[in-house]
Amino acid sequence: MKIQRFITNALAVNCYVVYTQGQGIIVDPGEALESVLDFINSNKLEITAVVNTHGHADHIAGNAWFVEQTQAPLCIHRDDAPFLIDYELNLARYIRQEFPVVEADKLLDDGDTIQIGESELTVLHTPGHTPGSISLYAPGILLSGDTLFKGSVGRTDLVGGDQQVLRDSLIRLGRLPLDTVVYPGHGDRTTIQDEIINNPYL
Repeated sequence: MKIQRFITNALAVNCYVVYTQGQGIIVDPGEALESVLDFINSNKLEITAVVNTHGHADHIAGNAWFVEQTQAPLCIHRDDAPFLIDYELNLARYIRQEFPVVEADKLLDDGDTIQIGESELTVLHTPGHTPGSISLYAPGILLSGDTLFKGSVGRTDLVGGDQQVLRDSLIRLGRLPLDTVVYPGHGDRTTIQDEIINNPYL
């Protein structure tokens, strides 16, 4: 699998296109961004899903536009599904960013898989930042959303956050192979090994 990063909106959310063998998914479209669509079209990719790692406004603002452009189903963990259509839960009003809303087509659970060509990503339920935060894992790669960052972790002082629950999620991620490359929701990529060594939260 290949991963292409696009930095979106004022909060610098990482939107990823994960692709292989002519298929791909869009992860965390933080805004309607033509450059993402241009990349998809230039690589002749069939987008099979739009996936949110969690339901905060800065990660979901582009959902409606990308669903319309690609006709792909929108996927989110069932515990964050209410965030998609509630500006109070998703903090749109808090960050002064309102946008067209769209409900999920598929609700994800821990252990579900997302197929891309002949490869797949496994859904890891990693709550704490929000109740339905997920990470997406395949051998060698982890898209961690706002659960784990390079040198830091997601906030737990927002609606639905829980510090102890986040600790449990971080323990789970810390057990992944050390050479796993981590693609976070904000900031630069890292590895599980580097975070175990350098991240005080791990």
